[in-house]
Amino acid sequence: MDWGTDLWDQYDHIDKHTQSGLDLVERYIKFVKERTEIEQSYAKQLRNLSKKYAKRGGKEEQDCKFSNHASLQEILNELNDYAGQRELIAENMMTGICVDLTKYLQDLKQERKTHLADAKKAQQNLEISFKQLESIKKRFAKEWAETEKATQQAEKTENDINATRLDVEKAKTHAHGRIHTAEECRNDYAAQLQKYNKEQNFFYYTEIPQIFNKMQDMDELRIRRMAEGYCQFADIEKKVQPIISKCLEGISTAGGKINEKQDSMLFIEQHKSGFERPADVEFEDYTQGIKSATSESSLNPPKVRAKLWPFSKKTKPPLAEDFSHLPPEQRKKRLQSKIDEISKELQKALDQSEALEKMKGVYEQNTQMGDPSSLEPQISETSQNIGRLRGELAKYETWLSEAVGGEESSNAINNNSQHTGVAAEQPQSIYLEFDDEFDDVETPVGQCMALYTFQGNSEGTISITEGEMLSVMEEDKGDGWMRVLRAGGEEGYIPSSYVK
Repeated sequence: MDWGTDLWDQYDHIDKHTQSGLDLVERYIKFVKERTEIEQSYAKQLRNLSKKYAKRGGKEEQDCKFSNHASLQEILNELNDYAGQRELIAENMMTGICVDLTKYLQDLKQERKTHLADAKKAQQNLEISFKQLESIKKRFAKEWAETEKATQQAEKTENDINATRLDVEKAKTHAHGRIHTAEECRNDYAAQLQKYNKEQNFFYYTEIPQIFNKMQDMDELRIRRMAEGYCQFADIEKKVQPIISKCLEGISTAGGKINEKQDSMLFIEQHKSGFERPADVEFEDYTQGIKSATSESSLNPPKVRAKLWPFSKKTKPPLAEDFSHLPPEQRKKRLQSKIDEISKELQKALDQSEALEKMKGVYEQNTQMGDPSSLEPQISETSQNIGRLRGELAKYETWLSEAVGGEESSNAINNNSQHTGVAAEQPQSIYLEFDDEFDDVETPVGQCMALYTFQGNSEGTISITEGEMLSVMEEDKGDGWMRVLRAGGEEGYIPSSYVK
């Protein structure tokens, strides 16, 4: 069964059916376009979301050393890759379906238009042939009627006794002429009828079936292309499913990498100050003697508590190049980090210098490849950079050795102070003279002047202003801090590099 055989007389229905097929192709193209817009918008929102929650900057990079922070960053990276796969789906759908089907639709419209035009032209040719047949048929009928009329007139004239012989001959001649003309029209009519029947047979049994069968093939090919487009709609997404699955597996893997114990230990290593806990406050017995009004103890404030640095509430930003404002442990870590950074830059500069020297040697051996003198500025600049980096490296290594040595000397001082503390607890005379000081009143070990203003917001520190004279109560023991006494009686710790 085919359209040409079974639908030879259904031109209008074939016209509507094929137009409906074109409309379906166009409708599917629009559907896929809207799907690609959704995918693109979804991918864009995912990328923005990933960018919004991704950490940047020094503090965030420091946090990413913790496994739970690093895992979130990995999840955001995987989500960004996932968004890329959604964009790939949109791109493949646009190029593989929309673009191809749009071009195919244009060709399909032109082919359908050609077939319909051929069918109309064949129909018009058959109608013209039929009109010619009708015209010749009418002429034959008219001539045959005139012939019968002429024949009857000749017989009537011949039977008329009053008619002359000339009239009779004339009437017969006219009748014979009409008969001859009618015979010619009859022959023309027969020939045109045979021609029309042949054209009609060709039209209904050959020409129209061929056109309609071509349209059937065109429509079936359209249906097959639509089926491929439907499958392609799913296949495009199936192709990226393995990558999407890897992204999702990466997210799960990132969650499994979290180690809460390791994060806690890392936090301890990052922030432990290395200070000893404050010692117990000694009991001061004021009932053992009468304090003289003119005693020098009234001129000096009583001893305050020891360091309270470990309980600081606020981390101060780096203010000194050698990081002397930081606690010992933090200072060593920052110096070591700086040394590692400079070492990497130095190695990179050395590699660059070596590459330039090799290139210069090649140019000297083969001048066609380049001018050796053109590399001199780069070589000179690289050498200067290497010298600068080596100087910085030596400087930071010196500071690191001082920090390590300072910590050891600080420990030695703490150990010695414990022994002296025990000796100080031995029984001594409570009274000397009436104007003597109490034994437990601490005296300054020196004077200093503040070079910069310092805001002591942390517990155990005090604020000082530039140019202020201070009494040194405890010198720097290698941790970058010293205890001072202000004129108003306020005592606490300040950075050693802030005073002279």
